[in-house]
Amino acid sequence: MTNSNNMTKYSLRSWVLVLALAPTILVGILLGSYLTINRFYELESSLLVQGRNVIEPLAIASELGLLTNNRESSKRLLAASQLGQSGLIKSIAIFDQQNQLFITSNYNKEFEVMRYREPLDNLLSTEHETLGDNLILRTPIFTSDSALTSINLPHTSMAVPAAANYLSGQHQLGYIAMVVNKEQALLEQHRAAVAAFIIVLIGVQLNLLFTFRLVKNVTQPITEMVRVVAKIREGKLDTRLQGNLIGELDLLKRGINAMASSLQEYHNEMQQNIDQATSDLRETLEQIEIQNVELDLAKKRALEASRIKSEFLTNMSHELRTPLNGVIGFARQLMKTPLQSGQQDYIRTIERSALNLLGIINDILDLSKLEAGKMVLETMPFSFRDMLNETVNLLAGSAKEKGLELIIDVAPDVPDNINGDGLRVGQIITNLVGNAIKFTDKGHVILKVRQTSQNKEKVNLRCEVIDTGIGINKTQQEILFQAFGQADSSISRRFGGTGLGLIITKRLINQMGGQIGFSSEANSGSIFWFVLPLMRSALPANDPLPLDSFADKTLLLYEPRQLSADIILSHCRHWQIGVRRAANIEVLNRLISDANPLDVLLMSCRELDSERLMHIIQQAKLRNLQVLLMNDAQDPNLVNDDIVRQVHSVLSVPVHENLLLRLLAYPAHPSADTIAPPQPALETPINQQQLTVLAVDDNVANLKLIKSLLEELVTEVVTTNRGDKAIALAKENKFDLIFMDIQMPNIDGIKATKEIRSQSRNQHTPIIAVTAHAIAEERERIIGSGMDAYLSKPIDEAALKQIIMRWTAKPNILSQDNKVLDWNLCLIQANNKPQLAMEMLSMLLESLPETMAQIDMAHRAQDNAELISIVHKLHGASCYCGVANTQKLCSTIESALKHEMALCELEPEILELLDELTKVESAIKYILSQLSADSLDDQ
Repeated sequence: MTNSNNMTKYSLRSWVLVLALAPTILVGILLGSYLTINRFYELESSLLVQGRNVIEPLAIASELGLLTNNRESSKRLLAASQLGQSGLIKSIAIFDQQNQLFITSNYNKEFEVMRYREPLDNLLSTEHETLGDNLILRTPIFTSDSALTSINLPHTSMAVPAAANYLSGQHQLGYIAMVVNKEQALLEQHRAAVAAFIIVLIGVQLNLLFTFRLVKNVTQPITEMVRVVAKIREGKLDTRLQGNLIGELDLLKRGINAMASSLQEYHNEMQQNIDQATSDLRETLEQIEIQNVELDLAKKRALEASRIKSEFLTNMSHELRTPLNGVIGFARQLMKTPLQSGQQDYIRTIERSALNLLGIINDILDLSKLEAGKMVLETMPFSFRDMLNETVNLLAGSAKEKGLELIIDVAPDVPDNINGDGLRVGQIITNLVGNAIKFTDKGHVILKVRQTSQNKEKVNLRCEVIDTGIGINKTQQEILFQAFGQADSSISRRFGGTGLGLIITKRLINQMGGQIGFSSEANSGSIFWFVLPLMRSALPANDPLPLDSFADKTLLLYEPRQLSADIILSHCRHWQIGVRRAANIEVLNRLISDANPLDVLLMSCRELDSERLMHIIQQAKLRNLQVLLMNDAQDPNLVNDDIVRQVHSVLSVPVHENLLLRLLAYPAHPSADTIAPPQPALETPINQQQLTVLAVDDNVANLKLIKSLLEELVTEVVTTNRGDKAIALAKENKFDLIFMDIQMPNIDGIKATKEIRSQSRNQHTPIIAVTAHAIAEERERIIGSGMDAYLSKPIDEAALKQIIMRWTAKPNILSQDNKVLDWNLCLIQANNKPQLAMEMLSMLLESLPETMAQIDMAHRAQDNAELISIVHKLHGASCYCGVANTQKLCSTIESALKHEMALCELEPEILELLDELTKVESAIKYILSQLSADSLDDQ
C-alpha cells in the first residue's frame, strides 16, 4: 500500500524520463569507467614494458664494467641509455654486491630511493616499485665462470679477489636501478578519462533528445485523456478527445469517447427517470404528509387514551379497594368477636374471597405498570431463606389440601444476606410455586435454588420449580407467556385464574436483569426456571449461631417421605449433626428404645393417630429428648393442645431451615416463630399508646373501620368526613398523628394537607395518606404534596401499627439538615424497621472515627489505591443509613479516583467529605440519644 501511494506521487512524464535516462546513464557510466580503467592499466603496463626493455639489456651490458670495476665505460653506457630515452628515464644507477653505489648516470641526491632495501639474494629478476609519479625498476646483474675465464683480468688487488669468488656457477655482481618518469602516462590516462566522459555525455544528450520526443508523443496524449476523463467525471459528458494518436493510444482515445457517449445516453435516460421519480415522490410526500397528520392525531388520541387508561386504573384502584377495605377490615374485626365455628368459617371465606379479588386487582395493576415501564424496584437488605420460607408457607395450605409434598431445597453455598426487592422476588416465587400447586394433583412440588456464579458484590441464583403435574404440550407452550391466557380453554375453565401470573413474572425477572424459561411435556410435569442477579448485603440477616456445638449432637428423624427426608438430612450434614433416620413407625420405636445416645427427635405426623403420636412423644420425653414436631398430618385435629404442650415446638411443613437451626442451637428457648395449629381467638389486652389521632375519610364504612382499628391502638381518636372540617379541627387542636383520605368532595386530602401545613397547630404533625391508589405516580404525587407517608387500602392492622410506631417514634430533627441524616430515608432503607435502622446507624457511628483517620492518612500519603478501598467501603455503608450528602460525595470521589484523577485535584472534595462525616457523627449521636431500644420495645 505504501509503495503504490509513493508511485502515485510522480507523473507519467517523470516515470518516462526516469526509465529512459537512468539505464542509459548507468550503462554509459559503467562502460566509460570500464574503458578508462582498462586504459589506465594498459598505459601502466606499457610504461613497465618500456622500462624493462631498457633496464634488462643495460643489466647485461653492465656485467663487464662491474667485473672489471671500469666505472668510465659503465658511466658512458648509462649516459647513452638515458639520452636515448630522456623523456622516459630520469636516472640510472648501478649498485655492487655489497649494495653500494657503483656508478650513476647523473648526479642525483635521491639515489637512496633507488637502493634495494632487502637482502640482494631476494632480487632474482626485474622488480618495480611506484613512488609518487615515478616508477623504480631494479634488475640483478649476474655473471658466470665462462665469463671470468674469457677475459684477461688485470692483476690488481681489487680484481683478483673478486674474480676468485666467482669461479664456480652463476653469481650476482649487483643490480641496476632505473627511475622512470610516469608524467607522460598520467597525461595519457587523463586524456582517456576526459574522452570517456565526453562520449557518455554525448550519449545521454542523444538519449534525452529521443526521450523528450517519446514524452511528447505519449505523455501529452495521456495527459489530455486525463483532462477529458476529469471533465466527464464532473458531468461534462459532451467532452471528446480529438486528433490522431499512435498505436494503442488511438484505441484508448476511441474507448474513452465511446464511454462518454454511453454515459451521456445513460445520464439522459437517468435524468428522465429522476424527473419521473421526483414527480411520483412529490405525490407520495403529499400522501405521507396527510398520513403524518393522521398519525399525529392518532398519537394524540393514543396519549389521551393512555391518560384515560391511567386515570381509569387509578379510579378503578380507588373504587375497588375502598369497598374491599371495608369488607376485609370488618371481616377481620368480626373474627375478633365471639362467634360460632360455622360463623368463623363464613367470615374466613368472606376474607379469602375479598383477598383473592384484591390479588386479581393487584395483578392487573402490576401488569399495567410493567407495560408502562413504571414499575420501581427497591433495593433493601433481606434474608433470602426467610423470604423463601415465608412465601412458600403461604402456599403450603393449598399443597396440604391436595396431599402434595412441598419441598424447599436451597444449596448450602447460597448466601442468605441479599440486597434487592424481596417483595418482588417473593411475588415471582409465589406465582411459579402457586401455578405448580394449582396444576399438580398428586406427587410433589420442589423449589430448588442453586448458585451459578458469585463475586464479592454479586451472586447469580438459579431457581427451579419442579412439579409432577399435568404438563404442557408443545402447541400450548407457544402462548404460555401471553397476558390473559393459559394453556387452553379447558384448563382455564378447570383451574380458573386471570392468566397474568406468568407474564408478570417474566417481566419482573427481565426488569431485574434475569432470565426465565421452562421445559415440559404433557402428563409428565414441568420445570420452570429463572436466573436472577442479586447483590450481596454487608448487613447480616440473622444472628450467627454456634454451629460448633452441633458436633456432638445426634438427631433422630422420622419422615416417611423420601424427598423431604433427603432435604432435612442434607441440612443436618451441612451443620455437622449426626442423624439416624427411621423410615417407618416400627424402626422409630426401636431407635427410641435403643441405648444409643440421642439428643433431638424431629418427627413427622404422617401415618400417625393421636394415641400413637402421644405414645411416641412420651417415650422420647423419658429419654430427655428435644421433641420437634412437623405438622403435616392430613387430619387438622391431630395436633391438639395436649400434644402441643408435650413438645418443644411444632413446625410447619416445609420446614423453615433457619427456624430449625435456631431451635437446635437454643433448645431451651424455642423461637417465637414456632408455628402451632390455629387456636380459637382469645381476648388479649391491648397496650394503647397515649396519642390523639385525627382520621379523615368521606366513606362512612372506611371511617368507621379506621376508627375501630385506631381505638385499639391509641387512647383518643377524632374523626371527620370532610376536608374543611379537618382543617378547622387542625387549627383548634394539636394532634400526634393525622390519617387523611385523598379523594373527598370540595376539599380533597392534598388541599387539606397544604392548608394544615400553612396555618394550623399541626404544621409539623405527621400526616399519613390513606389511599386506595396503587399507581406509583399517585404515590409520588401524594408524598410530594407535603404528606409524610401513605397507607394503602385495604388497611392492614399490622401496617397500621407499624405506621403509628414509626411516626410516633420519630425523633425531632426538624432543626437538622435532612441531607446530612434523613431519618425517614433511613427507615425506608431499613424496610421500615426502626430497630434495624438504629443498628445500621450504630454500626456506621462505630466505624466513623477509624474511617476518617484512614482517609486522612491515605490523603497525606497520596495513596490512590488505599483511598479507593476506604471510600468504596464507606459508600456501601452510607447506602443504608439515610446520609444523602455522604453517599453523593463518596460516589464522586470514588468515580474520580477510578478515572485516575490526581489527589491534589480532589483535595476540596476529600476535605468536604471529612467535614460531612463529622456532621454525620453528631447527627447519629443526637438521633440515637432520642431513640433507645427500650422506647421502641414499649411501642
